[in-house]
Amino acid sequence: MNEQADDWGILSQLPGNPLMWVLILSEMLVFGALFVAFAVMRLLHPAMFLAGQASLDVALGGLNTLVLVTSGYLAARAVQVRTVAGSRASLPWLGGAMTLGACFLAIKASEYADKAAHGLGIETNGFYTLFYLMTGFHALHVVMGIIVLGIVGWKNSVENLETGAAFWHMVDLIWLILFPLVYLLR
Repeated sequence: MNEQADDWGILSQLPGNPLMWVLILSEMLVFGALFVAFAVMRLLHPAMFLAGQASLDVALGGLNTLVLVTSGYLAARAVQVRTVAGSRASLPWLGGAMTLGACFLAIKASEYADKAAHGLGIETNGFYTLFYLMTGFHALHVVMGIIVLGIVGWKNSVENLETGAAFWHMVDLIWLILFPLVYLLR
């Protein structure tokens, strides 16, 4: 391939494959639209949103934050040790990141089960519609991130690890915005 075909402009300077950064930017725009919709609905229906937020388990949300941030650290370590010690050295770090991703999903599932037991579903009101859409869409990204980390562990190269870690960090970043917006800000 010629050098011009490989020039992605500023994206070429980022770690990993530039196409992943195109995906990350597009996903950030989608989540940004959901965050704006949540903020607008909160302004229009403050009492409904306060009641909905009061029903959320802040401790579980905080635990999930700790779980995802730690998994992001493990993914970053996988890249770091791969560049120094070789492909096999990165596998335990990737495995840890994937395991914590699965823990995040288990915690989220228990939260959903609790809401369902109390009769709170996606159709309950506008708060729960956005809550389930935003957290469910994020959970889908966690599932995809676990798959991506598994693939880059199998096809273990520095570029692949950087690409997978970039996606995983996007998943972390989204949660770091979503958690305070939905669970904490009143």
